[in-house]
Amino acid sequence: MMETLPLNYLAAAVVVFTLSMLVYFSIRTWRTNHLFQTGINFYQKKDYQNAEIAFRQVIAINSTNDVVHLLLGDTLMQQKQIEAAITEYQEVINRAPKKIDAHLRLANVLLLQDKQKEAIDILTKAQDFFQSKRYANELARLKDILQKIQS
Repeated sequence: MMETLPLNYLAAAVVVFTLSMLVYFSIRTWRTNHLFQTGINFYQKKDYQNAEIAFRQVIAINSTNDVVHLLLGDTLMQQKQIEAAITEYQEVINRAPKKIDAHLRLANVLLLQDKQKEAIDILTKAQDFFQSKRYANELARLKDILQKIQS
């Protein structure tokens, strides 16, 4: 009987720890989702300063969320913070080079700055990531955009 008592305490401790972690991650997920939706709502209302705050809070919780970085970049663009937006798009490209939206957004910013050659270079480099059949749609989209820019 004495030997099972410590095992019962150990089992109870494992259960309590597991439940605590589940509660922690549930709260964290709920908070992240709430902040993300708040940022989207502010963005849709063209309240870009508050959208930026919300998206930065989401990134503070989960810094690897590429969608939030792209939305933050878009929000910064709306506020004419071009270099900060470029940084967000480049961060996504560096972390996830197959995110076509990051390449397209960065190329768009460069075109807005009359940097056509740099935009073409970004899109040309992006083509390398989309050469397989799996990315046929993305590759066709890039080729179409490049053709429009170059003509």
